[in-house]
Amino acid sequence: MSGGDSPATATASPGHIASPWHSAAALVFVDDIDIPRLDPADAHHLSRVLRIRAGSTICLSDGDGSWRTGDFDGSSALDRMSEPATESRPSMPLTVGLALVKGEKPELVVQKLTEIGIDRIVFFESRRSVARWKGDKAERNVDRLARVAASASSQSRRLFIPTVEFADLAVLLESGAVVADFGGRQLGPDDSTVLIGPEGGWEPGEYGSAPTVYLGSNVLRAETAAISAAVRMCSMTR
Repeated sequence: MSGGDSPATATASPGHIASPWHSAAALVFVDDIDIPRLDPADAHHLSRVLRIRAGSTICLSDGDGSWRTGDFDGSSALDRMSEPATESRPSMPLTVGLALVKGEKPELVVQKLTEIGIDRIVFFESRRSVARWKGDKAERNVDRLARVAASASSQSRRLFIPTVEFADLAVLLESGAVVADFGGRQLGPDDSTVLIGPEGGWEPGEYGSAPTVYLGSNVLRAETAAISAAVRMCSMTR
């Protein structure tokens, strides 16, 4: 799956040598990295939307760390492909959990957390959640948001597509997550899972004795808190 309407903006520091997937004209995900073939929709996106010319080098990835480069021929075929290579996953995967929010906010959160570098994005129902994912609605929403994550990964040149899940709050708390709330300590480099409460805030006692972390002196919208937590987590560990 190819990315958005324009190539990703590089954020490397001066003197940084760009990786092949950053220096290529685009990053596209394929089903089989050993015998890659572009989906016709991706080929159309590359040529008609991104206006990538035939002969330009693009990077192909399976979304799980394996990649190779090839020359785009203007259709679904590729020329002069490099040998496949595989990058290692981060030693400490980072997770942001967010209580269900209304409207298009889940798409925004998934897009931005993917661009920032979060590895796992989890939605959960809290006591004050207005939105509810009942029955097959959860599966449909997870599938839709997984496609958002794949598109954002292509746009931001990520070799690993983050997972998108729907989980029970109690399970997340039992896994050692920390909770964003007033009165907590500073977020630290060992905090690999941070949970963000609903738009109306946590109910007293809802997260039990889980440790709390502090994201700032102002009351943040749920989606803003998730993005703020993700930036802090990635800046300390990546």
